[in-house]
Parts: sequence; structure tokens; C-alpha cells
Amino acid sequence: MRLNLKRRRTGGFSLIELLIVIAIILIILAVALPKLTSARRYAQEMAAVKAITTIHTAQTQYYSQYGAYATSLTQLGPPTSGTPGPGGAELIDRDLATGEKGGFHFALQQSQTGYTLTVNPTAFGTSGTHTYFSDQSMTIHQHNGQEPATANDPLVGENQTQQAAPATAPAAK
Repeated sequence: MRLNLKRRRTGGFSLIELLIVIAIILIILAVALPKLTSARRYAQEMAAVKAITTIHTAQTQYYSQYGAYATSLTQLGPPTSGTPGPGGAELIDRDLATGEKGGFHFALQQSQTGYTLTVNPTAFGTSGTHTYFSDQSMTIHQHNGQEPATANDPLVGENQTQQAAPATAPAAK
């Protein structure tokens, strides 16, 4: 009889113990998953802002070499064949030159004063919750929402109230 009792004790985990462990793991996942998703989205948005500054640098170099701003991202990217030139200056990588990188769509257009750059998430809410706008002034504007950002939106790192209320000089005595 003692031998039977000993075998029962060393038999392993009970079904209740396994269910409790699974429930704890599911609770931890439920708490951690939203934070992981928002951290990934934030990282993709910061990568998009960095890509915008890369395009600004490339546009400055392109203007220095060819006397005008590039009118498309392919002109800033690698040449299709041969050596770099106005049609492919090799100033940005191939991924960015296609207009799709890191969950964002980049659109470069010529304007009367230079160029405009609009950057929108490919899947709003998943790859990002902000849209971006920039131009040859090299300032980056962001819009919190699905609508495309414009030059009237606040700058990156600035909130709406900071932009709407400019600093005022103290009153003279």
C-alpha cells in the first residue's frame, strides 16, 4: 500500500496546476502585448523621421551636385545601370528610393520653391499613428491622425498648444 501512495506523489503535475500556470502566462501576455505593440509602432515612427532627415541630406547633396532638387526618390536612389548621375545619384538606399520603408509610404514631389515630402503609414494604427510633412526648409511637421500632415501642423516634438501660442516677450517696465 505504501508503494502505491509513493507512486501517486511522484506522478507529475495535476490538471489544476497546469491550468493555473497557463492562466498566469495568458495574463502576462495580455499585459505585455499592448506595450510591445506600441513600442514597435513608436520605433517605426522614429525610423520614418530619421528617413526624412536622410532624404533632406540627400536633397542638399543632389542640389549641390546638379543645381536643382530631385523630383523623385528614384533620382536620389541608386542608378538603374552605370555610374551615378542625375537619374540615380546613389544618395539613398534602394528601399527608400522605392518609396516604401519601415511600414511608411514616402512621396516626394516638386514644388515651386523646391520640394515637398509626405510620409504616411502603410497601415494606419499598425505601422504608425502619425503622418508627416516636410519640404526644403527641412522642418518636419506631424499630424496625429489619418489625414495627411501639412505645413500648418506642429513640428515633431512640439504639441498643438506650443505651436498655436507663440512665445511672448515680457512686458517692459
